[in-house]
Amino acid sequence: MIWKIFLFLLLTFVSIAGITFPIVEKPSTWYEFPFIPGLAENAKIIFFHVPTAWLTVIAFLMSTIYSFKYLLKKNLDDDAKAYSAAQLGLIFCVLATVTGAVWAKFAWGQFWSWDPRQTSIFAILLIYGALFALRSSIESEDKRATLSAVYSLIAFITVPFFIFVMPRIMKGLHPGSAEDSNTGPIVDFQMNSSMQLIFFLSLIGFTILYFWMWQVGYKSIIFRDKLNKQVMI
Repeated sequence: MIWKIFLFLLLTFVSIAGITFPIVEKPSTWYEFPFIPGLAENAKIIFFHVPTAWLTVIAFLMSTIYSFKYLLKKNLDDDAKAYSAAQLGLIFCVLATVTGAVWAKFAWGQFWSWDPRQTSIFAILLIYGALFALRSSIESEDKRATLSAVYSLIAFITVPFFIFVMPRIMKGLHPGSAEDSNTGPIVDFQMNSSMQLIFFLSLIGFTILYFWMWQVGYKSIIFRDKLNKQVMI
């Protein structure tokens, strides 16, 4: 219970600080963030956009790991863990897309411009959206788990390419694109110590939140499946 209170206070602090702390040319106090050329006030969305993108990768990686474990041991609990991680991965992928679109509106003038970064995350949404379509189309529990595990292993191969490679080898508007001199504050750390502190606290807070949601998710799936089997008996 104590850690939940800590998590609530941490995320509350990060949200308030990330939104209200001012951005100035020359920070002179601990609660001021530096002005970053090309981003200005838009830099504040880093505290929310980057953690959601980070957790997208973590969630899909965990889904792949537990999918592999299921194929080895055929334990349906591993399928539940993989499925719960994939669900959260898709949710955070949508959140990363939405926060990125908000950033794009203020930075580039429109929510969507098919920038390589936007295109790649949209492709991931389609790939993992198909996973849920696959699961919903199969009634057999074992067959559903097996095919989902195989699909998850194949799907994750695309994640490193679409998230880390494609946006950096193609020209685009997003910081860090090919031939872009502005690699972005996350890459070259133009953030001052206060901004870095809020950023890393945000990563920590959202990561803890993810693992909590994941545990609740897979346990509820296991409990639901056991309850359904009892009803059928």
